[in-house]
Amino acid sequence: MSTDRTTDFLRKLLVRQLTTWLPAALHRSRRATVAIAGTDAGSAEAALRLVAAHAGQVRGRQVTVLVLADSAELPARLGPIEAELPAEVTVHLLSGDPYRLPVAVKAAGAAGAPLFSFVDLPGSVTPKLLAAAANGRAGELLLHTGDSARDALVSAGFPLVAEVAPVLPDGEAAGVIAFGSRSDRSLEAVRDALWAVGADLDLRYRDPQDPMGVTVDVVGDPDPEPLAHELLAELRRGGSRPVTELRRHTLTATVYRAADANRALADLLDAGDVRREREAGRLAGDEIIALTR
Repeated sequence: MSTDRTTDFLRKLLVRQLTTWLPAALHRSRRATVAIAGTDAGSAEAALRLVAAHAGQVRGRQVTVLVLADSAELPARLGPIEAELPAEVTVHLLSGDPYRLPVAVKAAGAAGAPLFSFVDLPGSVTPKLLAAAANGRAGELLLHTGDSARDALVSAGFPLVAEVAPVLPDGEAAGVIAFGSRSDRSLEAVRDALWAVGADLDLRYRDPQDPMGVTVDVVGDPDPEPLAHELLAELRRGGSRPVTELRRHTLTATVYRAADANRALADLLDAGDVRREREAGRLAGDEIIALTR
């Protein structure tokens, strides 16, 4: 499934999301685990370099990095980076496919602490793998697979799930990126990361569950009209709701960002299709949006 372009995309996405996740995890907990499974050696190397770059925040805490892959060159590539890591960072290199993640996570003693898993699967997701990534209520999972994993992630206990299907510049499909979390901030961060990396690599995104297969250009600000139509439809389905819920719907049910939801809502307000509680000012998260007709 992974072409060179897809591999480059996954590596950049891993680094961007881990850059956001690691400081936040260390702020709320004295220990954290990063699990990388099924990726190329370059992605594991990039992740370890990022952990090394956060050495100041790591000191006084405990970080475990699990790398699960079939790559004979990994020890040689990661060895020099490991030598520069603070004593608080432990690295485990494990041979095998990504489906061994549950065993690796259990052996690392990750239970009860923040866990970030980045998994590139050659096949279908399994309940055991997703349960391990969920780590009770402390896990977040960024997953690359061949098809939609939304229902499986929800069943595994992730209340917030987002998906996009990247399309390479030549039109080739690059699988599905799925993200499971319990944090609205993480959800927003991963969508921003997807758009930033996608713009760098000239990708387009589509909704894996859209039978029409419509793709969205992620370079610059998108046309807000399709998202505005979706938000109107959501208001018709569920009635009036806070701005925060409409932003969350944008992140979990479309390929757009929270910032795009703000622009779409502004257009709907200007057109008179919806109304807000307050007459003016910035749209607050708790402000109720209602249909006008």
